[in-house]
Amino acid sequence: MASNEQPWHAAFPKPTMTADVMPQRRAMMILSMKIASMLIIDVRRTDYEGGAIRGSLNIPAQGFYWNRGMLYELCYKADIEWVVFTCGSSSGRGPRCAGWFLDHVRNTAQDKDMQIMMLEGGVKGWVKAGPQYTQFMDGFRAEYWEQLFAEEERTKQTKADTDGGGTGGDPSVGAATETETK
Repeated sequence: MASNEQPWHAAFPKPTMTADVMPQRRAMMILSMKIASMLIIDVRRTDYEGGAIRGSLNIPAQGFYWNRGMLYELCYKADIEWVVFTCGSSSGRGPRCAGWFLDHVRNTAQDKDMQIMMLEGGVKGWVKAGPQYTQFMDGFRAEYWEQLFAEEERTKQTKADTDGGGTGGDPSVGAATETETK
């Protein structure tokens, strides 16, 4: 990416609100016991591989801003209590989209009841939490996640070696990370 190129989200206003975090355990309980109406919005785009949390709806972050009003209408009419956002790690795209949606729900729709949250740890955290979580994924491919986590670990180690003054390697080695797609 050229240094003067703007990130995708620069074309949109910054969210004015921040969504709270939905603990993985609570999300799992709601999903498995069906004790409340919860919709998970997965905002991954090019990294939407290896599986998705069962029942989640994929609305890539890059087009989410324009669709937040329609998503609200659908959730309102379906009487959805919880709208939980996730991305790869819930550290960039997920919180941004959750903020935009929360702004819309509270300020435009004037809805004080619908709960808007971000999933703790994102899809990566869900997978790392183990088989009791991955059993609630559609299209789960263990080999994809094993390769991704191994690659992330190598990249992290290379960066640590480089930052630590060791001989290290090329820090550009490795796959695109969450920060590159935020």
